[in-house]
Parts: sequence; structure tokens; C-alpha cells
Amino acid sequence: MNETSLPYDVAVVGGGPAGLAAAIALADTGARVALVARRAAYADNRTTALLGGSVDFLERLDVWRRCAGQSADLTTMRLVDDTGRLIRAPEVKFVSAEIGLDTFGYNIANRDLMTALEERAGELANLTRIDDDAETIRMGDNNVVVHMTQGASLSARLVVGADGRQSLCRNAAGIEVKRRPLDQAALTFNMSVGRPHHNTSTEFHTTSGPCVFVPLPGQRCSVVWVSTPKEAERLMALSDTELSAAAEKQSHSIFGRVSVEPGRYLFPLGIEQPKQVAKNRVVLVGESAHVVPPIGAQGLNMGLRDAGDIARIVGDAMASGEDIGGPTVLARFERARRSDIASRTFAIDMANRSLLSDLLPVQLMRGIGMQLIGSVGPLRRVAMREGLSPSWRKSS
Repeated sequence: MNETSLPYDVAVVGGGPAGLAAAIALADTGARVALVARRAAYADNRTTALLGGSVDFLERLDVWRRCAGQSADLTTMRLVDDTGRLIRAPEVKFVSAEIGLDTFGYNIANRDLMTALEERAGELANLTRIDDDAETIRMGDNNVVVHMTQGASLSARLVVGADGRQSLCRNAAGIEVKRRPLDQAALTFNMSVGRPHHNTSTEFHTTSGPCVFVPLPGQRCSVVWVSTPKEAERLMALSDTELSAAAEKQSHSIFGRVSVEPGRYLFPLGIEQPKQVAKNRVVLVGESAHVVPPIGAQGLNMGLRDAGDIARIVGDAMASGEDIGGPTVLARFERARRSDIASRTFAIDMANRSLLSDLLPVQLMRGIGMQLIGSVGPLRRVAMREGLSPSWRKSS
């Protein structure tokens, strides 16, 4: 490979969960797939709530059975207004049984999900793993050439950019991105709890953002604590004992005595929206295609829908003899993903803005909306179903 540009149908650049899932799904179509990503141990202990169709997708890829035992069911979701404002929204509780489901989804450590994805990827004969980083990407009329840092190169008819927020693939395709940093940061960590969580995810809404306690197997929870950057840095600097006390206070002691486990992660929040998700033989998946705050567990679930859609579209195109990197196929992916990404980003942004707003009319409207969702059964059930997966989204 040092001298020759090896040909593939698809090159996936980036080896995070969305990239691995896309590579596996594309290989399942019969395409010759190269996955360009350096192998590295997963660096932090963050978790993901896999909702609705995400688990179905992972089951179809023969991935879920490999990690299901490391996950916790999510059967109830509570939203609690903890702003202390004059106008506060009532508590809202969503129960999966109300819409005929055993569970909304499952919360799992990202490293456990990655292990399962890596194992499945290693079994596919037509999926070649290239343990290197992409350095440059050169567009051609009929293919794309990916040059790697160790001197090798490969060509493919289609490139799937799964290389994150600073996407090399996105830049090479000439896709512009609109960025809006938020005056918020998220601190994530895991903790053991003194009382059972009963598979209930509890989200406390504060004046600086949500603080979510999500079940993990056993008497453990993962925590995503959104606040101002200054407050997040203060929390990050606390000792384990001090952070445990702060988490117990923030949770209003519903879990009894808690104990923070080793390992924390702090990251700034923002919203990023590329103007396109497909151009010049490149399609974008995961955080190269969308970045949203960790509200409603939408980020990776959208990334898995990206992966599922590009695999379906490529499979159909190959069956009909189309150029899988051609304008028609790329337009099909753009149509399939644009509305889903735009609607989810808008909903998350509006939910966040309404929580942070100091304007009384906005607080009043938010309170009325939460009251309606909590008290009107049909509306609540629609909200639950739409939160899992957009029901209007049709395969394109």
C-alpha cells in the first residue's frame, strides 16, 4: 500500500461509533469498504442513551447482542423544573409502557459499544481496517483519493466523512459550516448511588442548563451536568468527595448517598450545522454532519440514522448499477438526512433557549407547554414517539 492507490467502493474516514456503524452497514451491502482510522483506546467514560430505532439498527448489524448485557434499560424519563423561578414548569413524566414499549432504549458506556462495533467490523471480509489517519483528500471526477500520514493512499468512489467537528472530509468537499458557540459547558462523570434508580432517567432543569442522571447497570448512574463554563470548571476542579456532595445536592438526594467514580470529562457546547451533508463524492455522518447540545440524547442517535441511511442508499444504488458517489445518489442522501437533522437541531436549540431565558413571557410559554405535555395524554404520547425517532421520516 505504500506506493499504490488501492481502489474501494467506499472509504469511511473516522473510527468513532458513527463511523464504525457506517462502515459495518456499508460492508453488509456487499460494498468493498475501507475504514481509515487509527486504533486507540476509548479515552473517557461517557455513555450514550440509545433510543428507538438505534438499537434495532445495531441488532441488524449483529452488534447489539455483543454489548446489550452492559446496558441499563430506560423505562421512565422525568423532567423536573429546578430553576427556582417564580414561573416554573410542572414535573413531566414519560413512561415507555404508555406507548406500548418495554423500554425507551438503553444507556451504555461508549467504550462498551465501541468494543462491540470493533469486534463486528473485524469479522467482515470486505471491510478493510487501515490503522492510520487521513492527511489529505483529493477529489476527482470518478473517485476520491485519500492520502494517509504514513504514506499510503487509497481511492474510492464515495467517501463517508465520520471524522468529527474538525472534519477533513468536509473541508475537502468544500462544505461550509455554520457554528454557534454556547455559553455553556458539560461535565460528565459516573457515580454509584445508595438507592435504586428504577431505570428512571431524571433531568433537572436549572437556570444554566439541564443536569441529567441516567441509569447504568446496577446501582450506578451516568451524569451530564450542563452549566456555565465557569461553573463547570469549578465542578471539574472539585475532589471526588466534594463533587459527590454537589451531585447529591443537585439530585435532591433522590438517590441517597452517592459516590463519584474516577474519570471526568468537560467539553464546551455549541451548535454546528453544515450547509450540506453531501457534496463532491463526500457524505457526512456523525459530528461532521451535526453538533448539538446533549439534550434529549439526540447526537449519536442521529449519527446512527446517518449511517443507516447512507448504507441503504448505497445498497440501492449498487443494485441498480448507479455511480454510488454520483450527484443523484448524493442528492438522495441529502434529502434523507436534511429534514431530520434540521428539525432535531431546531427543537434542541429552542428547548435550551427557553430554559435559559430570563424573559417572563418565554418562561410562561415553556411552563404552559410542559403542562400540556404532562396532562394531555395524546400530546404526551406523540412527544414520546417523536423523541425516539421522527415518525414522519420516510426512506428516500
